[in-house]
Amino acid sequence: MQTDLEFMARALQLAELGRFTTDPNPRVGCVLVKNGRIIGEGFHERAGQAHAEINALKNAIENTTGATAYVTLEPCSHHGKTPPCCDALIAAGIKRLVVAMTDPNPLVAGRGLERCKAAGIEVVCDVLRADAEKLNRGFIARMTKNRPFVRSKIAMSLDGKTALSNGESKWITSPEARADVHRFRAESSAILTGIGTVLADNPSLNARVDFPIVQPIRVILDSQLQMPPNAQMAKLDGRTLILTCSTNEQKHAVLKQAGFEIHVLPESNGRLDLHAVMEFLATQEINNVFVEAGATLNGALLEAGLVDEWLIYMASCILGDKGRGAFALSELQSMTDKKMLQWHDVRHVGRDLRLTLTS
Repeated sequence: MQTDLEFMARALQLAELGRFTTDPNPRVGCVLVKNGRIIGEGFHERAGQAHAEINALKNAIENTTGATAYVTLEPCSHHGKTPPCCDALIAAGIKRLVVAMTDPNPLVAGRGLERCKAAGIEVVCDVLRADAEKLNRGFIARMTKNRPFVRSKIAMSLDGKTALSNGESKWITSPEARADVHRFRAESSAILTGIGTVLADNPSLNARVDFPIVQPIRVILDSQLQMPPNAQMAKLDGRTLILTCSTNEQKHAVLKQAGFEIHVLPESNGRLDLHAVMEFLATQEINNVFVEAGATLNGALLEAGLVDEWLIYMASCILGDKGRGAFALSELQSMTDKKMLQWHDVRHVGRDLRLTLTS
């Protein structure tokens, strides 16, 4: 029905309002409709607070008996930090439930819908499903693949260089492009980089925006535990995770004293096993990882097939053949070995191009 599409589109707009604050929970919106008009709206704002359905019921301007509920994700059926939303919809007298997608958690998928059906509620599924899935790609990946959705950002010149031969890289791209990057940081659960970037740039790895967010967790891949205890990020609030292969207890103690979390993970050829890294991040309830790293880590992630989306900012400048490249890869012996990506989007950001590609 056309009206179902229109009201679900509004529910998705509401879900978008939680893009920067709901982690580790999914982004969900809800619209209540009675006699063809909206009588209540709500969205999930923060983990531990009321879900979208509860907020919509609370905001309803008239009796909800006989109303239709449009929800971007299947109402929960279990007791977590909040009571089951399907029970609240049943108690409110909802007679029709339209959902964009079922819960991707295989342990609970479909149970909320079945409970609503058992209570006599008409249930309609998969309305604007693709839009709902795109909004929660990280949550879905964590629930179904046991790893986060991974997006890697690369800023490079027209000739594919990310820095001069001496390492200088500030700034290849425009202020508008850098502001755009901070918005992507802000919607991520974690920002990940390698120890080489930390030693070269001493970054803060935070999102500097002018609206409320939950700051992403900082994740450093540091196989040999070279992290300086006085690094800039040690002075910031929030979690900084150092993932390492090193079991050096003295180094562990010094870095823990500085405020870092140290986690020892499996190695592969003397370096961190990147598949184990992603599986570990899923256990930390990290939905979306934003990678800001150099050629070594980006090359390793590319070869491991662990990046879902590449975000490449291309500036209209030339750095020359002595500049540093974007990917350190094993030497290719044939053109049939080239790494292929799929174009998804191209747009101007300031004076630069933002290229979005998928693996």
